[in-house]
Amino acid sequence: MNVGILGGTFDPIHRGHMALAKAAAQQFKLGRVHFVPASVPPHKRNQQISSFAERYAMVALATADEKKFVPSLLEAPPEHGNATAINYSLDTVRRLKQQLRKEDRLFFLIGIDAFREIASWHEAESLFRECEFVVASRPGYFLADVANSLPKTLRPPSGVTKPFARYAAKGDLILPGVRVYLLENVHYDLSATKIRAAASAGRPLGRYLDAGVADYIKKTGLYRQAITS
Repeated sequence: MNVGILGGTFDPIHRGHMALAKAAAQQFKLGRVHFVPASVPPHKRNQQISSFAERYAMVALATADEKKFVPSLLEAPPEHGNATAINYSLDTVRRLKQQLRKEDRLFFLIGIDAFREIASWHEAESLFRECEFVVASRPGYFLADVANSLPKTLRPPSGVTKPFARYAAKGDLILPGVRVYLLENVHYDLSATKIRAAASAGRPLGRYLDAGVADYIKKTGLYRQAITS
């Protein structure tokens, strides 16, 4: 079976996340997509975010009507021990693979803006050995941007990638140790910061969020004092 994993802060989960998962599930025939709320995102360790329980609840509500979508506790804080320990994507992927069969294929779903930072991730080279990548592209990016975002040890020589600057970021990028597939026309220009600000101001959230998530935020007053990170 083909399996997808989509991680994120999900503060809140919005239509952009859902569009990426649905497009990837259709194009790559994913039998299951695991939505993994981050416990302590490495890039937000010094920023204020909603509790894991609140973010997990929103993920559960957003995915409730999608049989193939699974809200995941892979990064849930432990009941005992260090609840602020950082979870790296590599560790999360390896934990998920322990639940899969050997013949299953694992696809890491990610937007192109986040993918541009992939080389700075913890043991990025190892992550590419563990799974294949599905990257949601958008206008303004070229295949060279994708190739040049790879960790240095996996990046093709500049002479090879230079012609890629003429081609839009679409299709597949298959290199030794790297399998990246690009999804087009799934970009939603949504900002979690702006969504939280809209919630704080009491503005309607329906165009950004699943109805269940919007209702949860309204009833709980989650972003009444907007998080600005």
